[in-house]
Amino acid sequence: MAHNHHHETPEITGINKAFIVGIVLNLAYVLIQIIVGLNINSLALLSDAGHNFLDVAGLALAMLAFRLSKSKSTEKYTFGYKKASILISLLNAVILLISIGAIGYEAVFRFHRQEPLPGTIISIIAAIGIFINGISAFMFFRDKERDINVKSAFLHLASDALVSLGLVVGGIIIYYTHAYWIDPLLSIVICLVIIASTWNLLKDSLRLSLDGVPDNVDIEKVKGTILKMAHVEDFHHIHVWAISTTQNALTGHLVVANNLTNEGIMKLKEEVKHTLAHLNIQHATIETEIETCENITCIQHSQTQ
Repeated sequence: MAHNHHHETPEITGINKAFIVGIVLNLAYVLIQIIVGLNINSLALLSDAGHNFLDVAGLALAMLAFRLSKSKSTEKYTFGYKKASILISLLNAVILLISIGAIGYEAVFRFHRQEPLPGTIISIIAAIGIFINGISAFMFFRDKERDINVKSAFLHLASDALVSLGLVVGGIIIYYTHAYWIDPLLSIVICLVIIASTWNLLKDSLRLSLDGVPDNVDIEKVKGTILKMAHVEDFHHIHVWAISTTQNALTGHLVVANNLTNEGIMKLKEEVKHTLAHLNIQHATIETEIETCENITCIQHSQTQ
């Protein structure tokens, strides 16, 4: 039986509120870190403030990307502005990695010019960061595997919470030992955390920007599943790419049994598209070929969903 209904990507609900709350909370925290960091001359707090500010900008860009991913098609942009969500995730990753250079440079400089710091204040401010980033990250946890920009927001906020935890420990160590070199050392650790949390995002975003196969699609599984369907003789010339951070597309040639009527072929194509929808392919264009046809006598059918 043919399936004539469409499978849409499951709706991600409540995420807009999560972005807004995350932006407001983290922007307030950045201001606190800057004010306190300047007053006590703590590089760790100031570098983390810079990192958090970039995360605020990243959250704003991710929210924009999420909205653009729902854009409608136009005559000039037949997929709407969905691809912008991928480009923004790539931009986010690049911005974060660039920030490492400035933080790392200043940290190395501070190793040679250590200054007394109030460890207690550093720990208190960092403890506030654990609370703020923890709450913000939790709001993105449920949908983090369904959109690369949501995942980016979750990873950044979760890593920020871990960095804040490190600053709490560092502040305590400074208070009891007066080992002021801990401050620039923590800045280096922050750099390493940014790299660890951003590198995979950069690779994924770059691959999707170059129309590479998305992580949630296994071409061999797709081909194997379709080949097991009745009346399918072969499935080749398969191309898969991401339309947005939540939707994927496929084109391919389907070789069908020579005893199928035109109606049977159309019904089979609908069944194939129904199956592909369960394999994370939301848009499929299938060209069909009769098994025994040759060159110019081939009967070809194409349909775009």
